[in-house]
Amino acid sequence: MKKIGILFGQENTFPQAFIDRVNEKNIDGITAEAVSIEMVQQAKPTEYAVIIDRISQDVPFYRSYLKNAAICGTAVINNPFWWSADEKFVNNALAEKVGVAVPKTVILPSNHRPDDTDENSFRNLKIMDWDNIFNYIGFPAYMKPHAGGGWKSVYRVENPDDLFAKHRETEQLVMMLQEEIQFTEYFRCYYLGGDRVHIMQYEPRNPHHLRYLQDAPPVDQAILDKVHEGVIKLNHVLGYDFNTVEFAVRDGVPYAIDFCNPAPDADIHSVGEANFEWIVENAAQLAIERAKAQKPGQMNLTWGNFVKDQTATAKPGAKAKAPAAKKSAPAKKPAAKKATPAKKAAPAKKAAPAKPSAAKKPAQPKKAATPRSATKADSTAKRMMAAPAKPKSAPKKATAKPTAKKATKPAAKKATKTVTPKRSAKK
Repeated sequence: MKKIGILFGQENTFPQAFIDRVNEKNIDGITAEAVSIEMVQQAKPTEYAVIIDRISQDVPFYRSYLKNAAICGTAVINNPFWWSADEKFVNNALAEKVGVAVPKTVILPSNHRPDDTDENSFRNLKIMDWDNIFNYIGFPAYMKPHAGGGWKSVYRVENPDDLFAKHRETEQLVMMLQEEIQFTEYFRCYYLGGDRVHIMQYEPRNPHHLRYLQDAPPVDQAILDKVHEGVIKLNHVLGYDFNTVEFAVRDGVPYAIDFCNPAPDADIHSVGEANFEWIVENAAQLAIERAKAQKPGQMNLTWGNFVKDQTATAKPGAKAKAPAAKKSAPAKKPAAKKATPAKKAAPAKKAAPAKPSAAKKPAQPKKAATPRSATKADSTAKRMMAAPAKPKSAPKKATAKPTAKKATKPAAKKATKTVTPKRSAKK
């Protein structure tokens, strides 16, 4: 008997519905239940062929448990190794590399120093080139954590003074500053392995329970096709089995706004009955497929093209030739010919522009030593503000208490209005 487990926290509606749906299908040799943990011993397999992870981003103990389970053969959805390595700024860099439009974005050093660091820890950072940053991004803009989710610490900033005041509130968080996309349509899309895509019209400025639009006007099919294509591209390069992708459409171009959501909202009270039914049914189908395909004692994880491409091209010599042989397997006889068309040399060159474009972007924010203590924070804030020539460290009016979200126009929009929104509140 192969067991499918679901690991979850505070959510109530999706986990049990998922378990019930798998078991209702009466698949011979497959059953589903909530994961139960009593002891975690290194290199010892769990009792689960598949685990759906809905909580390890908040519980480090669970993340380590899942990595150990994956090493021993459990198919974990999503891959806990990649999830640990991933973050939103890297996502943006990879999106550009695969041809998906994203807002202009820079990464900023934390306003307070990380624990156990001092000024010597930041000798490679200069004062940020604020003028260049502001010219590149423009105002208004959005500032949000480079990793994480749940609409926490998302700010809309109107000008340099507003940015500096709100940046001080973020303390040790590493933030991204991102161009505002004034959109005409906005979508949130479920993605599940096997290229299952469900596009939902979404209004991020509405109250949470009204964001998923139920009776919105129809959207041009050409836009929906672009959105669908973008969802597939992003999840293939990232390697997620279960994710959501958000797109804001400006001038007919879908811009990927947020696509690092490996434990996305699936509560019936927020997503609505129709969307809930889709995610429950398709998650159950995915888990059953993975249980059938799971091979005990082997690695059963999904890896994205970004990682697979690196491992394929990073091994020169003898190992590089093996993949080449596999590709021409249909023509086993012309083995000699393979040496001629230096087809393995080509992948080797691709290793240069390898998708670590993330390294290119982070290179920008290498200019600001930031403080830890309250007094040090103020002095460094002054240093950071010195570049723009005028901004003073005195914060603007404390209108910046929005720890969770700073929506442009928080007023709830009518569920039918998706076509005239002026600004987007980004995750």
